[in-house]
Amino acid sequence: MRRTTSVLVAALCVMAVSTPAAAAGRYQVRNLGSLGGTSSAGISINQPGLVSGYANLPGDQSMHAALWLNGAAFDLGTLGGPNSAITWPVKNDYGVLVGIAETAQLDPLGENWSCYLAFFPTATGHVCRGFVWRWGHMHALPTLGGNNGFAAGANNLGQIVGWAENTVHDPTCDPASKQVLQFKPVVWGPDDDDIQALPLIGNDTSGAATAVNDRGQIVGISGLCDQAVGRYSAIHAVLWQNHHATDLGNLGVAAWNTPMAINEFGVVVGFANVPGGSSPAGLHEHAFIWTAATGMRDLGTLSGDSTSQALGINDQGLVVGQSCGSICRAVLWRQDGSIVDLNKLVAPGYTHRLVFANDINDAGEITGQTLLNAATNASAAFLAVPDGR
Repeated sequence: MRRTTSVLVAALCVMAVSTPAAAAGRYQVRNLGSLGGTSSAGISINQPGLVSGYANLPGDQSMHAALWLNGAAFDLGTLGGPNSAITWPVKNDYGVLVGIAETAQLDPLGENWSCYLAFFPTATGHVCRGFVWRWGHMHALPTLGGNNGFAAGANNLGQIVGWAENTVHDPTCDPASKQVLQFKPVVWGPDDDDIQALPLIGNDTSGAATAVNDRGQIVGISGLCDQAVGRYSAIHAVLWQNHHATDLGNLGVAAWNTPMAINEFGVVVGFANVPGGSSPAGLHEHAFIWTAATGMRDLGTLSGDSTSQALGINDQGLVVGQSCGSICRAVLWRQDGSIVDLNKLVAPGYTHRLVFANDINDAGEITGQTLLNAATNASAAFLAVPDGR
């Protein structure tokens, strides 16, 4: 606790004004430390350069939320259960981190919930809650009366966004996934115990908020209860402003329409299903970018690939993510919409494959995950810094 707090104080003390990075320069890449397991990922990088995400513990049966400074990993702990993680670009510049963590309590309804289905390595049966972490302390965020919650993003004004269960047994939930309770997109703040549900689109029953900027613009999904993990929970991609929900459209399929990030100019990126998949419910996604002027546009894939996801965007309009075919590669979309394999921009000497890039700050610094060993699937969080930084 004391060591982690000291590290974060040091990070804030060296906060400096960021400078825009060249869109097509070389990147110096280094792998970041572990928590003893064989897998980790950098998920969020704020303007001062603080990287956070998750890392497996020894044995790879559990993961913990982590932050990195000078390449060293620091364990943020849990809420009493075995797992925790930071899973979305957080974007707070003052050391506030948000994510998900299991408590010591077992879920009385036996739900799998979003945490295990999307992120945690093993099913434990524990209740999962959204958390906020400040100065060495992890605090559970309230729900809407239900058991589980999920925190995804935070801005610099004290707002945290995510989703939380209420007490309604929703018939649109998918019994195969053991989901029982309805869940709503929510905003916490300015006090951590303040929680407010956001409106949904039409007759939708459930949804989630995934990212927020300093203008109070929030993005997320609206749909059915389903599995509480994308699919028909994401029939609509949504922008909320002044408590009004706007449907952002889709790329031809009413499933998996998921905004991942929004910059300070209101530009939204994410992924959405495109026609041609095995079924509408099957994940067959392309990265998208949305602006108020142009609507939702397909960002495409690397040549020969079939799917892609846009995961982060900075205020210069640089977008990072992943493109997949027989393998997956981290990619960068330039302001003109052109796509480049980030592995081709790595300075000589780095030999691992960057699998996905999850976030980028205004200095052009990027974090994500790199593959260390294809045979064992060992991976590590990485930090890519433009030449000259």
